[in-house]
Amino acid sequence: MQLEKYKIDEANHQQLKDHQRKFDFVAGDVKNLDTILQKLIDFNIAIPSWALGTGGTRFGRFSGGGEPRSLEEKIEDVGLIHALNRSSNSISLHIPWDIPSNASAIKAHAAQLGLHFDAVNSNTFQDQPDQEFSYKFGSLHHVDKAVRKQAIAHNIEVIKYGVELDSKALSVWLSDGSNFPGQLNMRGAFERTLESLQEIYAALPDDWKVWVEYKPYEPNFYSTTIGDWGQSYLLSSKLGQKAQTLVDLGHHLQGANIEQIVSLLLMEGKLAGFHFNDSKYGDDDLTVGSINPYQLFLIFNELVEGMDARGMTHATSIGWMIDASHNIKDPIEDLLQSVEAIKIAYAQALLVDTPELVQAQQDNDVVLAQEILQQAYRTDVRSLLAEARLRAGGALNPLSIYRQQTIRQQLINERGAKAVSTGL
Repeated sequence: MQLEKYKIDEANHQQLKDHQRKFDFVAGDVKNLDTILQKLIDFNIAIPSWALGTGGTRFGRFSGGGEPRSLEEKIEDVGLIHALNRSSNSISLHIPWDIPSNASAIKAHAAQLGLHFDAVNSNTFQDQPDQEFSYKFGSLHHVDKAVRKQAIAHNIEVIKYGVELDSKALSVWLSDGSNFPGQLNMRGAFERTLESLQEIYAALPDDWKVWVEYKPYEPNFYSTTIGDWGQSYLLSSKLGQKAQTLVDLGHHLQGANIEQIVSLLLMEGKLAGFHFNDSKYGDDDLTVGSINPYQLFLIFNELVEGMDARGMTHATSIGWMIDASHNIKDPIEDLLQSVEAIKIAYAQALLVDTPELVQAQQDNDVVLAQEILQQAYRTDVRSLLAEARLRAGGALNPLSIYRQQTIRQQLINERGAKAVSTGL
């Protein structure tokens, strides 16, 4: 389904007076207001195709109804999100969960909704019904060359699908690792992974990137072959200029200083981008900003400073994508909340008085440095985001319109109460 523009305009009209009051209150203290608003308009976050259905855990999955039954319906759901927030203009596909049978038709369908295709994601962490060899003991690091060849061929096939969709990056996450000491020769596993990635790298088009993701544990609990950012950075450095490290916010041990990791990767030109989510314990895949919004702000503070130092464009120089699991929430509502949280952190980072912060750092004035950061963090920037959406043609309050228009119920009526999203 599609949401008619006039319904958004009508809701905006009803909320405009209250919005204007809030916006004027905040905007009066914002330097370079128009520049910041334009940056907020330009900043978009990709929606993964697998996030349009209700997620699950090892213990169960509870469908919410009205889930997209095809790639076309997933694109329509992203189109709904983008129509509301004007901040989600791309979709990231996971192969083989979402194989485009007719790339031209799929691209045309997406374009009608103002969407394009972000990175394509391979999958060698599951066995597919038609594959010859199992990934039970790994894929790109497997001791059996035939298994490695199968996994390499799959990644190259994913690249071909991506080329047809005008995507420009392959995202690789491996579950390869070991559950018990002695199960695996770790050095050998890493060397085999590098050799496999080198074959995949050689198949990349000239204008493509390969994004190497890392994760410390799960589904293997003794070792993961690409277990942290250093191992991913080592691989991407050995592969070449078209390889970079992808940061998933949930893929760190508790207490990890993610903002420092981001800063160093950015300094080296090896930061591919982000999979955004939030966590309390591990790879919880919770709604972005729901647990630790201050950390999200600190990450964006490093991003804005580092990207500005390198002359990079905030909106497009690296990849921005959500990777969350909506176990008990309406997926579209959760994604709207996540995009809002990301852009709140970004807007707050844009408000940091950088010259004053640099001076405080040079003076070793720890108290003032903290005050400068927290002044920006404690600023309620929601009206700035609403104004940016309004100027871009979106909704002042996307979530409220989604609920007022009973969109989930319309999707249930259209697709059924027991519809299950493909790939889940």
